[in-house]
Amino acid sequence: PWKSKTKSMEFKEGGQRLYAMVGPQGEEHWALADFTSITPKSNFKYLDAFCDKDGNLNPDFPRSNWNVNFSEQGNSTFVDIAIKHDNLSDIEKIIEMGFKEGFTIALEGLDEFFASKA
Repeated sequence: PWKSKTKSMEFKEGGQRLYAMVGPQGEEHWALADFTSITPKSNFKYLDAFCDKDGNLNPDFPRSNWNVNFSEQGNSTFVDIAIKHDNLSDIEKIIEMGFKEGFTIALEGLDEFFASKA
């Protein structure tokens, strides 16, 4: 499966995370997250973009706005993720690239991780 490899990260408003998604054959697809808002224990927002290994943005691919919310219900923490794009064609391009399948696999991996810790 694909794995996430972080090259650098500064988790604060105005900070960035430079990371690669690394495939089973070692192929790397780099991305840059610009953190725009962080509310501890409840929310963070960032603007995500494809880039090279040095963080130079790739203008051929759309950026996406991520809004990640956490809420407690009983003994559980729920995560709600909203991803927005500027237009429909940007969403279609990302889906064609396999985002839906990849993100689903990532979330299933989180489920497995948490189940192993229970």
